[in-house]
Amino acid sequence: MIKLFGTDGIRGVANIEPMTSETTLKIGQALAYLLSRKGHRPRIIIGKDTRLSGYMLESALASGMCSMGADVILVGPMPTPGIAFLTSSMNADAGVVISASHNPYEDNGFKIFKSSGMKLNNDEEREMEELINSGKLPSLLPPSQNIGKAYRETDALGRYIVFLRHTLPRNISLDDRTIALDCANGSTYKVAPMLLREMRADVQPINIHPNGININENAGSLFPENLAAAVEESRAEIGLAFDGDGDRLIAVDENGNLVTGDQIIAICALHLKSEGKLLNDTVVTTVMSNLGLRECLEKNGIKRVESPVGDRFVLEKMIESGSIFGGEDSGHIIFRNHHTTGDGIITALQLLWVMKSTGKKLSELSKVMKVYPQKLINITVKEKTPIEELPLLQKVIAEVESDLGDKGRVLVRYSGTQRMIRVMVEGPTHDVTNDSAEKIAQVAKDLLA
Repeated sequence: MIKLFGTDGIRGVANIEPMTSETTLKIGQALAYLLSRKGHRPRIIIGKDTRLSGYMLESALASGMCSMGADVILVGPMPTPGIAFLTSSMNADAGVVISASHNPYEDNGFKIFKSSGMKLNNDEEREMEELINSGKLPSLLPPSQNIGKAYRETDALGRYIVFLRHTLPRNISLDDRTIALDCANGSTYKVAPMLLREMRADVQPINIHPNGININENAGSLFPENLAAAVEESRAEIGLAFDGDGDRLIAVDENGNLVTGDQIIAICALHLKSEGKLLNDTVVTTVMSNLGLRECLEKNGIKRVESPVGDRFVLEKMIESGSIFGGEDSGHIIFRNHHTTGDGIITALQLLWVMKSTGKKLSELSKVMKVYPQKLINITVKEKTPIEELPLLQKVIAEVESDLGDKGRVLVRYSGTQRMIRVMVEGPTHDVTNDSAEKIAQVAKDLLA
């Protein structure tokens, strides 16, 4: 019995189950078969990031789809949100991104989008998984005359760039901006510099030379210190860093100071409200969002709806609450009036638009929100024992929560995509926050590592 889907698609180490050519072929077959029930030959788009294993998995996935009678459109390296857009724009039945997002190059995964540009829901994932585990796929293969074919689409990048440009007012120019750009040697390495240069920005890029194994390696949104150095060296007005598949954005101001995802949410939420575009005056955030963001939104009369961690859950809450804006402190931010999923480049453009339309520097804009000290410790675990079954861990969490009172908070949870437990503490000072997080993390290590 293969367990495939986690909180964000399928993910694992390349060449180890489930990220093997054999299982990937079955994933392609299962998706194509389920789509074929619509009564026509399915058309599926496949994109990928820059990982070495992407070549292997792309071939296996396409082979499985074609063997089940689907036609496949290969677009090569493309940000995850670009595939979501193309799936809808090109009237495809589904789109698949081969990527493990911000994970190291050894990992890879699949994110699947429906024709609407939305990700599969739990029921659809479960149906795919059951079909793969049933052993019925060989008996469902069509006759040889109905095998599908695969071809490469050469204009996909151009389509995506036009779409991105249309998220801003017509004819906007960035010719007064020097922008440092960190593309993480990932899927934005070509499209992001190209787009910003078309908009006449002076682009100073780093990490735009992927070689298959350097994606996210001391680069991108997880390593903002590199971007800060690039801002200082180029005297840029802003630095923008994406993760490996381009759905997240972290920024650095003109002084080299980090501007977190929560700060970007605060800046854009206030600007949307000032323009009368923040539908229902509601923003969706997650349980990981900084206390400072909560205070900022409340102070400015903006309602906040909380969701579990994960962009799919953020989107679900946005739809439920009628919100067009929400996101995570990781920089995964959704502008639902523009796209169905988080798009790092759209977030970058919207942030640049706020700077241009207000005439303010990023350092000034980021002051709308106080950032409470936060410490996040990730611990690799042997197995994900339910936290409620670990009384010693529960005890130390309760002790820290009691000590912090209303001046901080604790969140301990397992990663949905990696074998890790995450310990997050917010507190009144850096020392208190760090000490509290280390206290919990040590117990977690003793019990689980």
